[in-house]
Amino acid sequence: MKLFYTGPLVNAELLVMMLEKHEIAATQEFVEAEGDEFDLNRMTKVLVPEPEYDRAYQLFYAEKDGEL
Repeated sequence: MKLFYTGPLVNAELLVMMLEKHEIAATQEFVEAEGDEFDLNRMTKVLVPEPEYDRAYQLFYAEKDGEL
């Protein structure tokens, strides 16, 4: 697995759901082992399988031609 994103839990959960809609099996884990698992601001890492990393990057980070 390769690190794809680090940020608040609320964003990570949405990103994982969006990746799964594109059939990319992403996982998430907390940056720090201790803390409130329901804290939506808790820092979280999103990991994607290495072979899917480039496709995931294109979906979420690549510039889109013609977009406003």
